[in-house]
Amino acid sequence: MNRQAQAAVLFLVGAAVLHAGLTDLYLRYVKAGLRPLLLAAGVVLIVAALATVWYERRPAKTSKAELHTGHGNGDGDEREDRHEDGDGHGHGHVHREPRVAWLLVLPLFALILVSPPALGSYSAMHAGTALQAPLAYPSLPATDPLPLGVVDYAGRAAYDHGRTLAHRRVAVTGFVALAKDGTPYLVRMALNCCAADAQPVKIGLTGHIPPVLQPDTWLQVTGTYTARQTKDPVNDGRIPFLDVIAAKPVPTPHDPYDESWNN
Repeated sequence: MNRQAQAAVLFLVGAAVLHAGLTDLYLRYVKAGLRPLLLAAGVVLIVAALATVWYERRPAKTSKAELHTGHGNGDGDEREDRHEDGDGHGHGHVHREPRVAWLLVLPLFALILVSPPALGSYSAMHAGTALQAPLAYPSLPATDPLPLGVVDYAGRAAYDHGRTLAHRRVAVTGFVALAKDGTPYLVRMALNCCAADAQPVKIGLTGHIPPVLQPDTWLQVTGTYTARQTKDPVNDGRIPFLDVIAAKPVPTPHDPYDESWNN
């Protein structure tokens, strides 16, 4: 791989990163708050590629000008080393980067050709809940039903014992995951930075549960607080429950990850 090929790959990677940042594709990889940094990285890669091409072409033009005017300095500006064999003939050897550098193209193809799905029930049931005690419990609006995120409801139910949720109907949206014993959970994957560090926050469902639940189906569940809790079998974390009044399937949200985590 020569410098021109390196510049081409660098340019294509930058363009792919910009494309992901300007569309919803980036949400499959990182949290929404990192979009400006992603766009900046794409611009830097493209500028670096263009600078590489300019730098490579500039010495070539200078060498041609020196040869044309007969003022070459003869001190070895060429890109090849020469040595003589036993019969006094010189041989040139061009130094090239190792061919393994072409492996850099593989992430580019993956970014362009593969749009990975958001993490779902399989990942959720093989990882322990990431729920932690909230630092505060902001006041809630007087709407009915009250829309809450999975993390918000779970934190208030598990650590505030539902004091801010008493006698309130809440509407929570997440995807379905089923435990080995058949217990249904409503889950949202929470991000610290990117999909690689995603962790689940789970709410157990009880009450009027739909008779047929398919894993990874997105539901909007309306229900009320219940004091029932269980422990996650993976890490013994707290999993609160929600007493279901009604549930309906909904489309996968624009951002499938929970942005309320660590905000």
